[in-house]
Amino acid sequence: MTLSAPNDSSTAANSTQSHQREIWLSVLWVAVVSGIAFFWGLASTGLVDETEPLFAEAARQMYETGDWITPYFNDVTRFDKPPLVYWLMAMGFHVFGVSEWTVRLPSALSAAGLVGLGFWTLRRFGFARPELATAHATVSTPDAPGSLSRLSQRSLIATAVIGSALIALNPETIVWGRIGVSDMLLTSCIGSALFAFFLGYSQPEFPQRQRNWYLAAYALMALAVLTKGPVGVGLPGLTIAGFWIYLNGPIKGIRAALAEMHVVKGSILFLVMTVPWFVLVTIANGQAYIDSFFGYHNIERFTDVVNGHSAPWYFYFLVVTVGFLPWSPVIPWAIARLKPLGFKYWRSQSRQGQLGLFALIWFLVVFAFFTVAVTKLPSYVLPLMPAAAVLVGLAWSDRLCPQPGQTRSSLGFGLSLGLSLLFLGILAFATFYSPNWMGDDPSMPDLPEQVRASGIMVWAAIIWTLALVVSIGLIVTKRGRWLWSVKLIAFVAFVLMSLLPAYQLADQIRQQPLRSIAATTLEVQQPDEPIYMVGFMKPTLVFYTQKLVTYIYEPDEMTQALAEEPAGTVLLVGTPAEIDQLGWPETQQESLLVEGTYELVRLVLLRSGG
Repeated sequence: MTLSAPNDSSTAANSTQSHQREIWLSVLWVAVVSGIAFFWGLASTGLVDETEPLFAEAARQMYETGDWITPYFNDVTRFDKPPLVYWLMAMGFHVFGVSEWTVRLPSALSAAGLVGLGFWTLRRFGFARPELATAHATVSTPDAPGSLSRLSQRSLIATAVIGSALIALNPETIVWGRIGVSDMLLTSCIGSALFAFFLGYSQPEFPQRQRNWYLAAYALMALAVLTKGPVGVGLPGLTIAGFWIYLNGPIKGIRAALAEMHVVKGSILFLVMTVPWFVLVTIANGQAYIDSFFGYHNIERFTDVVNGHSAPWYFYFLVVTVGFLPWSPVIPWAIARLKPLGFKYWRSQSRQGQLGLFALIWFLVVFAFFTVAVTKLPSYVLPLMPAAAVLVGLAWSDRLCPQPGQTRSSLGFGLSLGLSLLFLGILAFATFYSPNWMGDDPSMPDLPEQVRASGIMVWAAIIWTLALVVSIGLIVTKRGRWLWSVKLIAFVAFVLMSLLPAYQLADQIRQQPLRSIAATTLEVQQPDEPIYMVGFMKPTLVFYTQKLVTYIYEPDEMTQALAEEPAGTVLLVGTPAEIDQLGWPETQQESLLVEGTYELVRLVLLRSGG
């Protein structure tokens, strides 16, 4: 007995060291993935018209005025979204100053947080097959009593590594994780709330831990509501309700949820976090706020077309296919392998093994909700991307860690490999010829020529061609299960060598001229000299000048507006063609700067007798 103690102590020490090493490796993995996806070159471009500067300027005005209740843009109330994203940006301005990096920091941090919580959830309960969760509770090996089986361990690690990478590294998430708007923050709050729910649901043997995770889910839903309104509780609420109902039936499912989820405590927490601001902003603005936010920006967006954002019923099939590349070809197989119609099968599995089902319901709820909604935008289905990543991560883990006796051949897997090769070929072709399809934006007509000259898309075509060749080699040698790693490496290379450089090039052509116009405006503006912009509204002019700008869409309306100004001068920004349409006498205008497709002029306003 005296000889066994040192061995036991040594075993415990080795186990502790191994656990700590895994923690550090996990943190490093999440940091690297998030750094590539969200932080690399975050401030290398200016704000992007038209939506990003609306958020940035509303936050800046909140920071300047100290009014944390009512958001304003250009001295006009902005009721589009609740205040959380403005609060976070404004707090960042206090700490880091006003900059593009600070504007985008909430999106990048919230995206990284979602990746981290996704990794944690998958590392705990990302079993490739529900049966492996049973091994988690029952298998005891001689060398590690009471531990997970080696197969279960490999499955969890594979799912966490692949799934967390896919949460971050897809086009839709990268784009919105790098823009200072509310979409990524909303997605992170909703996704984190759903992960928190599952972390509570899957641990009934630890009541206090379960309660804490459930309360965390309520708090995160409250933050989602403070980010974008009722959809912040509607989407996770429908997902959680659908999950309970699937497993228990409608009546028993609702009763089970109400009995377990600490609804009273959670509701109090939710209301305490959300109600005060809605009360204060309504007191401050009255019916105008209610009609704008709840009426126009929520009810009408669901029931009618807003701002011309209509699309056919199949719109989100295309958005998910493109937005989740290069992983989207695997989604059909990842769903089919779960046997979604096998009610008895899923109801017989332990809670720890039901993450795949939960992710599927999450995916379908978000997809169906916005397909039914009349107003459609690509960013609306961003909240389902984490669910898609979980589904695909589980599927690939299943191929990497097959159970003993599990057949390796699979028609669905074979079809997904074939689709993957097809899409790699399409990506190689599309990126090479993409300059031929550019040029629709009149503010950057030279983009196709500059993209060709830069060779950015040639590199992209080379990357995807090499990925296709290597993938064919893996399939021929019956190593198709490693295709995910080829896609991952290729996508990272594509992001760093093509996507981000292309984005920076577009910024130089499309947005840099407006920043130059704004800088010149600040240099030449005379005291009390008004600033106008004719044509399409470019909110960056307000953010970079930090001045009030009057936007007039039509030249005829511009002429009428100028007629109402007193004698003196005004600064006017627009395209040379739009300025020419005013018919202003050449002797009464001075061109101050022509940059890109924009011109800054000073108009002299003469009145009768002047």
